[in-house]
Amino acid sequence: MIARAYTVAFQGVDARLVEVQCAVAPGLPAFSIVGLPDKAVSEARDRVRSALSAMAIALPSKRVTINLSPADLPKEGSHFDLPIALALLAALQIVPADEIEGTVALGELSLDGSLVPVLGALPAAMAAAEEDRGLLCPRACGAEAAWVGAAQVIGAETLGDVVRHFTGQAPIPPAEPGETAPAQHDRDLREVKGQERAKRALEIAAAGRHHLMLVGAPGSGKSMLAARIPGILPPLTAPEALETSMIQSLCGLLDEGGINRTRPFREPHHTASMAAIVGGGRNAKPGEISLAHNGVLFMDEFPEFNRAVLETLRQPIETGEIMIARANAHVRYPCRFMLIAAANPCKCGYMTDPTRACARVPVCGADYLGRVSGPLMDRFDLRIEVPPVAFTDLDLPADGETSATVAQRVAAARQVQAMRFQDQPGLRQNADAEGARLEEIATPDAEGRALLSRVAERFGLSARGYHRVLRVARTIADLDGSQEVRRPHVAEALSFRLTQAT
Repeated sequence: MIARAYTVAFQGVDARLVEVQCAVAPGLPAFSIVGLPDKAVSEARDRVRSALSAMAIALPSKRVTINLSPADLPKEGSHFDLPIALALLAALQIVPADEIEGTVALGELSLDGSLVPVLGALPAAMAAAEEDRGLLCPRACGAEAAWVGAAQVIGAETLGDVVRHFTGQAPIPPAEPGETAPAQHDRDLREVKGQERAKRALEIAAAGRHHLMLVGAPGSGKSMLAARIPGILPPLTAPEALETSMIQSLCGLLDEGGINRTRPFREPHHTASMAAIVGGGRNAKPGEISLAHNGVLFMDEFPEFNRAVLETLRQPIETGEIMIARANAHVRYPCRFMLIAAANPCKCGYMTDPTRACARVPVCGADYLGRVSGPLMDRFDLRIEVPPVAFTDLDLPADGETSATVAQRVAAARQVQAMRFQDQPGLRQNADAEGARLEEIATPDAEGRALLSRVAERFGLSARGYHRVLRVARTIADLDGSQEVRRPHVAEALSFRLTQAT
């Protein structure tokens, strides 16, 4: 008799169905696992044997063979323990085989039979729903998996609970979806004194998901401004939360087992490797750009990053996804993020201050910012100089707009964009619009078009730069409550494009 259970193997955020076949046949006692298992999967036989022994179930003196099909698909991870145990229990006629075959299972077994949480419960639930099956997982993973309403999710504490559930002795109630409490942003824009132009750039960037470059002397407030971006961004929508949580589930970053509606804010150090930023490594794991999906990627000291790392950002910025191609894996991850970069104007940082600048001014500025290639710099929608704050401004009381006030305008602008792109699933914010759709929504009036044409010819804007100005102008018009893009909107968008320091 061949008993079957089902689980998944992960390829990026996609989960492929795997059939776990178990045969108990006469022969010398043995327990073998075939089907391209990695070390963790091969060790499952010892964990399964010990867990069954803890339940007073002895393996027969026969040859037990576990086959993981398809056999040419690499199987990685400890989540294969539970489906292997289920297939074996079905082959021993301890649990009903037909009940097992209608369920996708994943979970790691302790030696005493308890179930240990594993990564990827949310993508596994998505795969189970597509196959019209239920999902069996550790109880700690049930809250996140239950967000996929199309699949019934059962969360169990031990292998014994699983046996009692399938035999009808003690059915386990379906898991309920969990949601973590929203993050409290204790950093407010009101605390930033001065820098009104930089605050305006932050608001525009947040409203349309535009990439922003901040250039200024040390201590001018670049990092302080960037740290307040989460406070003006709206919560994740339901589809965005599901996409983001699937990536976080693969990395074990879902707190309290639930879905988080807070937009991610990632700030890698400038010594981070290429695999850490774009993804890769032994199991082609997602990198910082994917962990920042639907959120913010803040890269402080931007020119100090490795040149090769910076250049790998060019394609993901345009396409919103990254293909990690390795000899044994081709994995695609989404990475629709908002890039905020901060940089000093030169190596010493004081190029604009004659009393503190080094002797290499202005050559040092060109050399330092020259580490960022022209094609990459061209992909920034907004470029802003952040001047040092005067001491007189520091003595003033904090009386500017709060993050909550700015967040209301940002949310209203994003709601306008959601209505505009509701019939186009691939578009969400103005930064996503291109081609005919961009011309339709962002073509300025006659005066604005004339201004844009003169400036494009005078300063040699690239085609990419021209279209990015249109996107920013459309966002400014949305913040202004205008259905039409007018000359003042184009003028302001151009003012953020033609910064001399960048």
